Amino acid sequence: MTRVTVWNEFRHERQEERILKVYPQGIHGQLASFLQEAGLDTQTATLDEPEHGLTQEVLDNTDVLIWWGHIAHHEVSDEIVNRVHARVLQGMGLVVLHSGHMSKIFMKLMGTSCDLKWREAEEKERLWVMDPSHPIAEGIGEYIDLEQEEMYGAHFDVPAPESLVFVGWFEGGNVFPSGSTYRRGSGKIFYFQPGHESYPTYYNKDIQKVIINGVNWCAPTKRDYPVYGHSEALEPIKEKVVV
Repeated sequence: MTRVTVWNEFRHERQEERILKVYPQGIHGQLASFLQEAGLDTQTATLDEPEHGLTQEVLDNTDVLIWWGHIAHHEVSDEIVNRVHARVLQGMGLVVLHSGHMSKIFMKLMGTSCDLKWREAEEKERLWVMDPSHPIAEGIGEYIDLEQEEMYGAHFDVPAPESLVFVGWFEGGNVFPSGSTYRRGSGKIFYFQPGHESYPTYYNKDIQKVIINGVNWCAPTKRDYPVYGHSEALEPIKEKVVV
């Protein structure tokens, strides 16, 4: 069974009553609830826990880490970021949601600013499936309609993805690469744009299905991590004759 850790900074829900009403158990609680219903072994971790809830033991027992953050990216310890980064390179999957695009870990993995255009105008978003053969799009129709979502608009300053699974179109005219996959080291990464804290996006069954699919796709391949460094010859090397 795939072991999932849902990480959330858990600040909006405690600071704003209107957001608590949308996610009374926290965004991490809502994410964990449908992942557990899907049969995934799921636990949660938050920013204010010791070591942000991401001890080496927790990460060593995590197959896929889900990351949601927004107003407290700067509070995440560089030591923990480096710890997560090492685990991704070793094969742990990473699903980065919404404003997690500016998290330290995503920026470190992408090597770019990860910046974009944004607007809060309660506008409609239509998520078009661009790669219907991709496992992350399994069970999804041609598109997903969201009545309200925060606009994220191109240009998105990230490297070209391995696969562009979804493109979002917004009522105000902007478009965005809303679902993209990457590989770093032995780890797989899925960035998925929907999920503004004040909208009930994570109650949408299609959005839930995409995140579940994303977790399953990011799950690590069961093999040993490659051995690097000096390597002994596998076959005899003929002695070179100097003329």
